[in-house]
Amino acid sequence: MSIFEKPLFILEMANNHQGSVEHGKRIIQEMKKVCQEYEDIFHFAMKFQYRNLDTFIRPDYKNRMDIKNVKRFHDTRLTKEQFKELKEEVKKQGFYTICTPFDEDSVDLIMEHDYDVIKVASCSFTDWPLLEKIAATGKKVIVSCAGSSEEDIENVVAFFQHRKIDMSLMHCVAEYPTVPEHLQMNQITYLKQKFPGLRIGFSTHEAPDNFEPIKFAVAKGAEIFEKHVGVPTDTITLNGYSANPEQVANWLKEAKLAFEICGIENARYESQEKEKKDLLALQRGVFAKTDLKAGEILDRQNTYFAFPREEGQVTTSNFTKYNKIVLKQNIVKDSPIDMGNVEITNSREAVWNVVKKILTVLKESHVVIPEGSELEISHHYGLENFEKYGLAMISYVNREYCKKILIVLPGQENPTHYHQEKEETFIVDFGELDILLDGKEEHLQKGDTKTVERGVKHSFSSQKGCVFEEISTTHKKQDSYYDDIEKFVSPRKTIVYITKDMLEKI
Repeated sequence: MSIFEKPLFILEMANNHQGSVEHGKRIIQEMKKVCQEYEDIFHFAMKFQYRNLDTFIRPDYKNRMDIKNVKRFHDTRLTKEQFKELKEEVKKQGFYTICTPFDEDSVDLIMEHDYDVIKVASCSFTDWPLLEKIAATGKKVIVSCAGSSEEDIENVVAFFQHRKIDMSLMHCVAEYPTVPEHLQMNQITYLKQKFPGLRIGFSTHEAPDNFEPIKFAVAKGAEIFEKHVGVPTDTITLNGYSANPEQVANWLKEAKLAFEICGIENARYESQEKEKKDLLALQRGVFAKTDLKAGEILDRQNTYFAFPREEGQVTTSNFTKYNKIVLKQNIVKDSPIDMGNVEITNSREAVWNVVKKILTVLKESHVVIPEGSELEISHHYGLENFEKYGLAMISYVNREYCKKILIVLPGQENPTHYHQEKEETFIVDFGELDILLDGKEEHLQKGDTKTVERGVKHSFSSQKGCVFEEISTTHKKQDSYYDDIEKFVSPRKTIVYITKDMLEKI
């Protein structure tokens, strides 16, 4: 199983082994006891730090025990063989192995000891000679970016990505320990949004008995979590940011709870049966407004909606514009309409297929369509026949003056009709249009115009597809009179609102 298939918890030993292999093994073994309870939901890794102290510390400072970190490194020094022994104990206990090198020699030792992942410390974030050495190994890397500028982060991410290195990025605040008001947990969100292809984690340095940050990290979407760990004794006192086994246990407990509270990620959750039942109990049911016969299509004219609904009753949720609801058996006025007494046909997919064809013609025409425009799809003889008979229309403005964009698909024709109040002029923007005016046919091409006066019967079609403007006086819904309207099916229009996302999908 991949180290990144589940949330990864990195237990950082650092120098808490105190220069003792036996104490280091105890830390590993104690942490294993703590982690066992959570191994089905989390991955765990132990992490070490490697430095070649003979070259890492400058020659004139090697014996400066008055300098805190020089003394700490000397006092906790281990040989290569001793680190190897600890690393093997980590593998024995079933942990993944991670190591932070602070110089090039340590990268070689990491490769010799065969660690799973290389960690880059925040202080080495722009140590380019070290990064070059690490990248040359080809190993997965986890990089902490405490204190780094936006430009530095961009450069380091690009550095590893250009070299095809599997990289994860950790939000970290290098303040030991970190007080709550300095934790900057929103940086996790920032990094996830800025680098959507990366795993983002949280490397912690807060006080080990502060379990609030792990909850925030989980809620913000972190996938990797790192904490310094150790085991205190009569002679060993942990620093202000390292957690003992009990504190690690509480840390993991709070992490598990946070994941449970946050729930599923990157997908819509499945409702529990109780939730579905409770919601249904509050929905309005559909009732017959008059006596209805089998075969009738239910709509807002022959039904009404009221609360409370009955078990198994059709609800307002079924009354989407994409559903055609046909009654199977006669029912009397005010009766609840049962789901078993209707046949529901959903046209959403068919409508979207039509919309894609319309938008494809619009895109080819280069006619600019305002985002949020209302697209009216007229499918007079049924949606299944739209590509042969119908019209798509986008209304720009409808006041004392009116402008619309009309789209005719290749091979499509619009039925004969006329207007009593509206006069209109067509301007061809794309393709060609065959128009029939009072039985006289004309062929229009791009740039041609044609005025249709009141009362003049007209229809139009296009062999190759057409986009044209309609400039007219005010359009009224009841001002279109068709020759064969008795043949039309209901509903014969579908309204769709054009979004930027829809245009980008074409």
